[in-house]
Amino acid sequence: MTTDRRFARFNARDTSGPLATHVVPEGGMCLSAFVVLTEAGSPNHVLLGHLNSNANWDHIGGLDSERVTAHSNGWMIPSCHLLLKESPQEAARRVLDEQLGLKDVALSEPKVVSEVYAPKRFPDLPSHWDLEFIFRGVLPRRELPTVTAWKELSFVDVSRTKKSEIARSHEDVLESAGFKFAGMT
Repeated sequence: MTTDRRFARFNARDTSGPLATHVVPEGGMCLSAFVVLTEAGSPNHVLLGHLNSNANWDHIGGLDSERVTAHSNGWMIPSCHLLLKESPQEAARRVLDEQLGLKDVALSEPKVVSEVYAPKRFPDLPSHWDLEFIFRGVLPRRELPTVTAWKELSFVDVSRTKKSEIARSHEDVLESAGFKFAGMT
């Protein structure tokens, strides 16, 4: 029997016949690790930051300068695209280290979420595909880091925050992690 399905089985040489592909989806595809840290004793308070546009986000977050500028005014979750051949767990540890200066934070196993959507900034482009690995942890307020990657880093009460205050569609990631927002705008 021959199928007409296109499986997400990527192979650079495409030697597996019609069951594999070497073509990336037209709208792109991202594999990302998100580190959702809540404040100890306050489960609705999530560590979020405003990007420091002078930090090396191309290196620590996989963000070009245009994206940094576009998203620097909204709250973001510490996160990053995975490096090629990097595990999601290694990426989460790298986010803790490079973006937050933290070493010994216990993280959950990831919740894996897949989304296919038209990008908000480019709605005429083909659908984009994201695979998100969402790690959870708890951090005491006294251990809130001070790092140069962020112009502001704070525990934000998501239940009192509007979705419009969140940048880069990270409100969707927070909802996938089980958080509820105060409203849309």
